[in-house]
Amino acid sequence: MAELRLKSHRFRAEREADWRKLERLLDKAEKGGAAKLRRDELLEIPLLYRQALSSLSVARSISLDRSLVDYLESLCTRAYFFVYGARATLPERIAAFFLRDWPLAVQALWRETLVAGGLMLMGTIVAFLLVQADPSWFHGFVPGEVGQGRDPTASTEALRGTLYSAGPRSEGLGAFAAFLFTHNAQVALFAFALGFALCLPTAGLMVFNGCMLGAFLALFASRGLLFGAGGWLMIHGVTELFAVTLAGAAGFSIGWAVAFPGARSRVDAAGEAGRRAATAMAGVVVMLCVAGLLEGFGRQLIQADLARYGVAAGSGVAWLAYFYWPRRRPG
Repeated sequence: MAELRLKSHRFRAEREADWRKLERLLDKAEKGGAAKLRRDELLEIPLLYRQALSSLSVARSISLDRSLVDYLESLCTRAYFFVYGARATLPERIAAFFLRDWPLAVQALWRETLVAGGLMLMGTIVAFLLVQADPSWFHGFVPGEVGQGRDPTASTEALRGTLYSAGPRSEGLGAFAAFLFTHNAQVALFAFALGFALCLPTAGLMVFNGCMLGAFLALFASRGLLFGAGGWLMIHGVTELFAVTLAGAAGFSIGWAVAFPGARSRVDAAGEAGRRAATAMAGVVVMLCVAGLLEGFGRQLIQADLARYGVAAGSGVAWLAYFYWPRRRPG
């Protein structure tokens, strides 16, 4: 033991000055950024890092005391991230999110997206048929505060007026858009957050959202206003429903990982799925902002049916191209 302590002392004495120098340079860089280092200091860090790696290798091979090995491992890890790590600025990180990270996360969820979209479509068709057969079903799918007077008791003229009137006054459109954004964000967040419960609550929420849509369409179809109602809904609905669908897909990915983790532990599987889903959900918030603006402003200010369908089609093509255009994955 005495010989081992002596060997450790000599090893540290011969090399400690370089370790401390590397530590000081890393402290300086971490506090003030690489810009605070002089050119000679920047060039010196990789050399000191390689020397520290060599010292770590020797320390492990001759079984020096554990505290020295731990110190060198920590020092080498810090130096590694400085030498090889990405030191992107905030604008660069934001650009990387929109140009690569978000679209790739959405692409990875394509199966879950199809499932979420299919469930919503199924709910739409079922509710549409039920309300057409018996208008009393409408109230089972659409709460009174959401309908805002658009229900089977409203006259055809009143329903037509909701499609083409200015709605809230122009000065109130901002508050109206903010309210709608909050509502849509809550729906999307619930669809995502409830996915961990083996996907079942998320699936129910997707179906229910589809049922609300189908009930509204059936109501207007019964008065010969289906074409106008479609434009009124889709000018913002393409973006909004796509966002909610992606939120449901993110929830499904976590729930599926929890239910079927494969060879990994449930915690590891859920963690991996959660990181991907969280990236997609960060983008969903952006989509909901866009949908809120379209719903609160565009839908009220654009009165022509064809123009509304044009905006809806354009937004749909733009989102599909943005998400699913092939991109090179990071190596």
